[in-house]
Amino acid sequence: MTRVQRRRVVNASQAQVWETAGDLRRLSRWWPRVVRVESIDASGFTEVLRTDRGRNLRADHVLEEVDPGRLWRARQTLDDGPFASIFALSVKWVALEPAADGSTAVTVGIERRLRGRARLGGLLLRRAVRRQVSEALDALVASLATDR
Repeated sequence: MTRVQRRRVVNASQAQVWETAGDLRRLSRWWPRVVRVESIDASGFTEVLRTDRGRNLRADHVLEEVDPGRLWRARQTLDDGPFASIFALSVKWVALEPAADGSTAVTVGIERRLRGRARLGGLLLRRAVRRQVSEALDALVASLATDR
């Protein structure tokens, strides 16, 4: 199993950060490879992802936990589709905590477990997840700067 999270303190209030990080419609602005988000409701959402070859893939997620203003955690449904043969588990989350002087500590994380023969690619997966989490956090911080 691979679990990676990155944390950064940003000079913005928790409410300001949540406007972007907590709004799933804005996920395409800062989460890597997400082109758009569809079918958003209280139980989950669907990401449309773009591959390196320009193909679009759909990834359905169930919201496991939502604490407005503080946290969302989503588990990808892996019953069928292109990810089902690779992942046994895929979860992502964003957590916010108050920090000193009105700033906010932002944590972005991913947890994944490979399935079957794909388990042999554990080191490659860890590197890819680290890169994705870092890119997501960098893009979220950049998006916050432009939203002000």
